[in-house]
Amino acid sequence: MFNVKLYNKISKIGLDQLDPAGYACSEDFEDYDAVLVRSAKLHDVQFPKSLKCIARAGAGVNNIPLDRCAEEGIVVFNTPGANANAVKELVICALLLASRKVVQGANWVKGLAGTPDIGPAAEKGKATYAGPEIAGKRLGVIGLGAIGVKVANAAVGLDMEVWGYDPFLSVDGALALSRSVKHVTELDQIFANCDYITVHVPLLADTRGIIGAEAIAKMKDGVRVVNLARGELVDEQAMAAALESGKVAAYVSDFASDAILAQENAVTLPHLGASTPESEDNCAKMAVKEIVDYLEKGTIRNSVNFPNLKVPYEGGYRICMIHRNIPNMIASITAAVKCNIENMGNRSRGDYAYTIVDAAEQPTEANLEALRAIDGMISVRTI
Repeated sequence: MFNVKLYNKISKIGLDQLDPAGYACSEDFEDYDAVLVRSAKLHDVQFPKSLKCIARAGAGVNNIPLDRCAEEGIVVFNTPGANANAVKELVICALLLASRKVVQGANWVKGLAGTPDIGPAAEKGKATYAGPEIAGKRLGVIGLGAIGVKVANAAVGLDMEVWGYDPFLSVDGALALSRSVKHVTELDQIFANCDYITVHVPLLADTRGIIGAEAIAKMKDGVRVVNLARGELVDEQAMAAALESGKVAAYVSDFASDAILAQENAVTLPHLGASTPESEDNCAKMAVKEIVDYLEKGTIRNSVNFPNLKVPYEGGYRICMIHRNIPNMIASITAAVKCNIENMGNRSRGDYAYTIVDAAEQPTEANLEALRAIDGMISVRTI
């Protein structure tokens, strides 16, 4: 029986994928094999030695201590693409909100409550909230992952001229991208040429503040910017100054900050990007599958701290090993197994590696202890 600890409300459709004969779910476990989490912060959580994996029902993993998990042999998964359609739809909405001053106009009309002849009175003020159409305008999409590709393709369908930037564009992403999207190789091309800019990259050391004072200075006057990815991708002080000066005509963000809330031409949403029942269901189902595949077969897919690896499993004796990526590791492993190896797989990622060995006979406890004693070995478990 595997115990799965829940740190947030997880979609029932996802949890229903867990066989109750083999899995128990609770928020109260002290010893557990897996974690399902959405936004709960785990940096201060002391994990039990029994924990083998954490699945984040969403894309961002800033709430999880990735380095510590790697050191402890805990595989961390995310669910890329599961919420892509929900975010895409909100981005299209955000482009319109950045153009048409819908929120500002609606708020103004609310203030007219009780005004005689409110209909004509409201209509008299509409010129204040006029804005341009998005058709025919140039949209720059920074990041062409699962969400960025969908946004780019949808914008093409709305008659926008779309430019995309992603130095790490995958083969799958390239195949899914509309031929009408112009793929540029320099980020400055997006800044200098686009009327609208939307950002869809993960928050990393080199993407933090990717839209800051220097980038904004390179943009067209009156540019409109959308950020539904991560708040820290945009320097909020620089954006506030650009809104005040008119350099940026409008900014739509999914992340609240006092500096941005004070700006008349900013629209701030309460982190609604993936807040649809469909998205929550998709993320939960993908997260559950990742946990099950890892616990039952040793398969790693969509890990953010270890290499992905799938070795076909037909039952029998499987040894799963997480270790450091150092020379002579495979030779040390095969020497310590002391069983006939029927199948084997190994992948590395940075400082870490993952090895699966299928043995003809059940490894003895002495075999397993010999594996655990190898210099650089982090965890050993059998299936």
